[in-house]
Amino acid sequence: MNEKQRRDILKTHKPQQLFPAEPHLGAWYTEEEIEVATKAIRDSMDWRIGFGFIVDEILDFEQSFANYCGTEFAISLSTASVGLDSAMISLNLEPGDEVICPAINFRASPLAVLGQRANLVFCEIDPRTFNCDPADIERRITPKTRAIFPVHMNGLSAPLDDLLDIAERHPHPIHGPLKVIGDAARACGGGYKGTKIGKKGWMNVFSFHTMKLMTTLGEGGMITTDDAELAKKLRGIRQWGSDSGTWGSSYKMTKVQAAVGSVQLRRLDAMIEQRVKRARDRLQMLEGIPELTLTFEPPECDHTFYLFTLLVPPKWAGEKRDRLCQILREEHNVGTMVANPPVWEDQPYINAQTSNQIETLPVSVETAKRIFCISLHPLMSEEENAYVVAAVWDAVERMRKT
Repeated sequence: MNEKQRRDILKTHKPQQLFPAEPHLGAWYTEEEIEVATKAIRDSMDWRIGFGFIVDEILDFEQSFANYCGTEFAISLSTASVGLDSAMISLNLEPGDEVICPAINFRASPLAVLGQRANLVFCEIDPRTFNCDPADIERRITPKTRAIFPVHMNGLSAPLDDLLDIAERHPHPIHGPLKVIGDAARACGGGYKGTKIGKKGWMNVFSFHTMKLMTTLGEGGMITTDDAELAKKLRGIRQWGSDSGTWGSSYKMTKVQAAVGSVQLRRLDAMIEQRVKRARDRLQMLEGIPELTLTFEPPECDHTFYLFTLLVPPKWAGEKRDRLCQILREEHNVGTMVANPPVWEDQPYINAQTSNQIETLPVSVETAKRIFCISLHPLMSEEENAYVVAAVWDAVERMRKT
């Protein structure tokens, strides 16, 4: 797309409403989802039947999801956040135990660690992938470390083989090899070395929140694992302890959500394929802007592009990055966000527990000043995608002059 084409499309294709940086419906629904939801409701209208507890729709969805990820077990939940909490509960953490997770992160996984009164230890990220840095994790392990808690950041798998190797080489003195627990909220359907995200690690936690790559009527989650004992424990945590001998509450997904989830799962690969096509078309059109570092895709990974992430140069970090984003939002109706800043910056409770670590995380702090994400959705038309690209070119060219 040359300069004239960019100027023309900026004049003719400006959206009436803001393209949100993180679309409020990450996937999309068809008549089939509506039909199965309606059927599940109608089937539950008999007062002798109702909506039930762990019913066939839920069991079918779990089995299909396990098959998709290549795992023995999948346990559905009301949200991904309670899945992260359940993961920490499953560790039986004791005072002083440590769990390592990346500083560039959403608040849910760090809060899950702190919720079990464990010590939250932040690690650095790789500034190319925004995933945790295995070498830095290894430096931060102590005899109190119980788990490594990576995020599959913005749709890209964490370096799981490296993390699993570290976990084996640095066992806890009582509990043995460290547990690797993946936060896959943004990565459902992604791949790593020929496997689906969800296969490798002690467990992985997925989100079906309205913004995510597949959704179950606004909320929902799933945990995958090959560990039969862990699966039993998680089911107990989900439903008042059941027969697992563990503490439990009520974290169940509903029958209607599960019915919709089964349809979304069947459509997931096609939805991701369309998202990835838009992202790669965009990357090609953005080539040639020296100020921007484009998304890096390691060859062993299948990126889902949950968010479309870019970096400005160090000299544009902070204020100039923010001005670039302001131009995109206010003048072109292209939404932007920082995904994610260091997690202590927007969560006072986490800050209070971890502020002594900030000076040990310079890579995360500096990368966060350069990162930004721009709106992407698989239902964007080719013209809308081209408009976003033209807007980025225009904003960068204007920033060069300041």
